[in-house]
Amino acid sequence: MIDVHIHVVPPNLPGVGSLSPTLRQPASAVAVALRREMQLSGAKLVLAMGERRCTPEDPLGVASTLRIAASVPGLRAIGIADPVQGDDPAHMGRVEEELSGGRVIALKCYLGYLHYEPAHPGYRRYYELAGKYNCPVFFHTGDTYSPQAKLKYAHPLGVDEVAVDHPNTRFVIAHLGNPWMTDAAEVIYKNVNVWADLSGLLVGDDVDAASDTVQDVATRLKNAFRYAERPNRFLFGTDWPLIPIAAYAKFVRSVIPEQHHAAVFRDNALVLFRLADSKRE
Repeated sequence: MIDVHIHVVPPNLPGVGSLSPTLRQPASAVAVALRREMQLSGAKLVLAMGERRCTPEDPLGVASTLRIAASVPGLRAIGIADPVQGDDPAHMGRVEEELSGGRVIALKCYLGYLHYEPAHPGYRRYYELAGKYNCPVFFHTGDTYSPQAKLKYAHPLGVDEVAVDHPNTRFVIAHLGNPWMTDAAEVIYKNVNVWADLSGLLVGDDVDAASDTVQDVATRLKNAFRYAERPNRFLFGTDWPLIPIAAYAKFVRSVIPEQHHAAVFRDNALVLFRLADSKRE
């Protein structure tokens, strides 16, 4: 199983705290907690978002993530694209060095938390480099953890424009645009270079399958998955530590048809992140 969306460091976004008490602990304690989660859930590979604290030495905010990865086999880093620095040639030169060196497996754009739409010029150079180095680009979409965020920037329909303009770049709609899941599904249906992860649709220590909230999310997810007609474009993710990996995996398995479990929980990620010698689309 591959979890394409977790956190091991606070994201350092406007109006957002650490997300979870776990992320306030020393790196060694976070590593222990993550190794335990991976063992309990059977996750073999996990992709962790970096932090928006970019420096000349760490232009994608992954240094803290990589320190934890040194003691967590299977942990890979996702860098943060900062549109404020996207027109700085020196910064983007350092970003290209990071991408060419393989230190990150993907990039992340924090739509909504940062008040920039996907098509903002500050992001364009990131997309070009991501296409050049076969590095997928994640977008935060949908609901946010910050009262300072602006939802109009986090709507998944904005991804359609950049998917069209950058056909050689692969994009991931994080959280399936929740609560705009059908809109996200339409973007996936229309654009062959767009995926979605299923992270963060529920948060908490456990999943009560009988609750109205869980049943509502399950219904909307099932409808969006069917609407998109692209089961090879959906990726399992959790948003750990906001929810236990094993409990969330059980929820997703209960919603996604069994014949697509291998694709959603493993195979689609192997293709997207080029982790297997496969040309399946």
